[in-house]
Amino acid sequence: MHKQNINYHNLMQKELDAIKAAGTRPKLLLHTCCGPCSPYVFGVLEEYFDLTVYFFNPNIHPATEYELRLSEQIRLVEEMGLDYDVVSDEYNPQPFFESIKGQELLGEGSSRCTSCFGLRLEQTARQAKASGFNYFATTLTVSPRKPSQLLNELGIVLEEKNGIKFLRSDFKKNDGYAKSVELTQKYKLYRQCYCGCIYTKRSDLGG
Repeated sequence: MHKQNINYHNLMQKELDAIKAAGTRPKLLLHTCCGPCSPYVFGVLEEYFDLTVYFFNPNIHPATEYELRLSEQIRLVEEMGLDYDVVSDEYNPQPFFESIKGQELLGEGSSRCTSCFGLRLEQTARQAKASGFNYFATTLTVSPRKPSQLLNELGIVLEEKNGIKFLRSDFKKNDGYAKSVELTQKYKLYRQCYCGCIYTKRSDLGG
């Protein structure tokens, strides 16, 4: 992967323009990683899609952190006055540990993160397909610490594998990340200091 640098923001805009021109309103299952990454993305997509929020993040540690981020996600949807369902699973980190087995000692940005991204995107694609959605997407590309090229490449592979359209995106473009920070402050959202992974947290603490 990472063979060429593609402007996925432009690809998304072309897709949105085509949807608007067709006069349709497809159903999109949006994987969200946390509250702070969500409000700007909601604002971009709500004009074009019927959105459902999918909070699938078995990488988050510990359970109290998972519940806090989920509750902030739910609160954000309510405070923005959005008629979105927030779908989540019971806290279960086992799929994450299985997906990154043998990569525990690698650093952030390594293949361990690729495995984690792949796990979350694949489950989102499967859920979208099983539930009759037209598209799946993720808020992860709004973060400057998450590689949009890689995330899109993973999504495209899963699109082909599962037979459901992946919405290409790079939400950090056009000051998307800065706008997400402003909205985080507006809604007084809890802003975490680590991605959620126990191994990254240990590294940040020097352990």
